[in-house]
Amino acid sequence: MIYVGYFVQALAGLIDMALTLVMFVVIARAVLSWVSPDPYNPIVRIINQISEPILFPIRRRVPYMGGIDLSPIIALMVIFFLQTFLVQSLQHWAAKLMS
Repeated sequence: MIYVGYFVQALAGLIDMALTLVMFVVIARAVLSWVSPDPYNPIVRIINQISEPILFPIRRRVPYMGGIDLSPIIALMVIFFLQTFLVQSLQHWAAKLMS
């Protein structure tokens, strides 16, 4: 049973790192929206390709706010919630399994 605890702890670490990476991509996308980057720049394209599947569903559900895109803020709040609730719950469960 102790090995399951290590697995859950490693899984929590992976989820935490993935959520942190997605958080940085969403922040980069928000900063890029303030300037006019070259849409053919490979870095801009990668950021857009990673962030669009996250932001588009939020944009569909959030009402139009007169040119202000609230989807990055909502996405960051969801990511923060997942890091706080899901990752910490998994770490707590892993600690119980290892004891």
